Amino acid sequence: MKQANKSRRGWMRTAFGIAAGAPGILAAAEKTATPPAAPGWNGLGPSYDIATDIVNLENAYYGIMSRPVAEDFKRNIDYLNLHNSRFLRREFDREGIEAIRAQLAQHAGVGVKEIALTRGATESLQNLIANYRPLAAGEGVMYGNLDYDTMIDAMDDLARRRGAGVARVTIPEPASRQNVIDTYERALTQHPRTRLLLLTHVSHRTGLAIPVAEIVRLARARNVDVIVDIAQSWGQLDFRIPDLGADFVGANLHKWVGAPLGLGFLYIKESRLADIDVQLGNTIHPANDIRARVNAGTVNVAATMTIPASLAFHARVPLAERAARLRALREHWVGQVLALPQVQVLTPQDPAMYGAVTSFRLRGRTGFDENVALARTLADDFGIFTVARSGPAGGACIRVTPSYYTTHADLDKLVAAIHKLARS
Repeated sequence: MKQANKSRRGWMRTAFGIAAGAPGILAAAEKTATPPAAPGWNGLGPSYDIATDIVNLENAYYGIMSRPVAEDFKRNIDYLNLHNSRFLRREFDREGIEAIRAQLAQHAGVGVKEIALTRGATESLQNLIANYRPLAAGEGVMYGNLDYDTMIDAMDDLARRRGAGVARVTIPEPASRQNVIDTYERALTQHPRTRLLLLTHVSHRTGLAIPVAEIVRLARARNVDVIVDIAQSWGQLDFRIPDLGADFVGANLHKWVGAPLGLGFLYIKESRLADIDVQLGNTIHPANDIRARVNAGTVNVAATMTIPASLAFHARVPLAERAARLRALREHWVGQVLALPQVQVLTPQDPAMYGAVTSFRLRGRTGFDENVALARTLADDFGIFTVARSGPAGGACIRVTPSYYTTHADLDKLVAAIHKLARS
């Protein structure tokens, strides 16, 4: 038995890079660990290898892996390629994946039985929405104009299949904490047969961070369930899943946590598991196991093996400090353009309602194609990469997203560009 345990510990150390310095999965399996001392931002920035031919302010798409995480990922690819199915079937599938799941659950502040790994927030949320059981014919679903397109599609599809109605909420411009709460309260009152509400914690369109916990309480008082999309907020804002108060949540790991692409998780409160149906008749796991709500086939195992290194690197700087840093980067550029009469900033100046992501538009330029052209101008003429977004009440916009490695000099280039464009 001692020899068997030694063997298992050996592959954990090798496969997860512990011998090379990454905390890896063994930290989760053995429940060790205080993360290394926070290096501060001067020490963290150089941990990222970034292209120098353009200023990348489009980090909301996905997060660049830090060098330690990328190196761990490469080691895991090599190990997996070398040891192949013997490693997966005899070691990783049996205990490795569960150690990762346990570490992620601890990170999220929930029980292991409430977490299932997915290939991203889209898969997580689609499975939660499509398999939501309580919705009956004649009841309704509700979502907002700032929610993610694919999730809107899933809500519409669910309503169609169940014979339910659809209510759409329009977030006001300018937004404030109170008028967002009031908007949802009014919508819930006007649509009393609503059974399921979709909320996006941080909008991918504008960066608006809504007061999820307050709206969840309003919904719960009306017997409305809430599915929360934390694709953008997880790892960007300072919170853990219980803080939201919702029973169903979908998240990414490849955005602000900086894991390899194609990773996420879904959360279902243990007492509510039966209200989300098994995914496509999945019999790999029993119906009382949350993992039966995901059926992705063969996934990128090397990426999954890298989750512990991603969480460990992310923990090097406390989440509250990370969130404050990202807000400060946003404030640095917004503060220099806010007074320009031609510029509209689409997130309020309430620090509780934004993180790194913020969108702007130039007055009178509200069409999506106009903003695609503006983003192209920023890239081609000023060397700044951003992206156009549609959907806000006042029209399309340009999304700006700095990240942990972004400098004030990078943002000053954006400010200079906006000043010039606003005069044109």
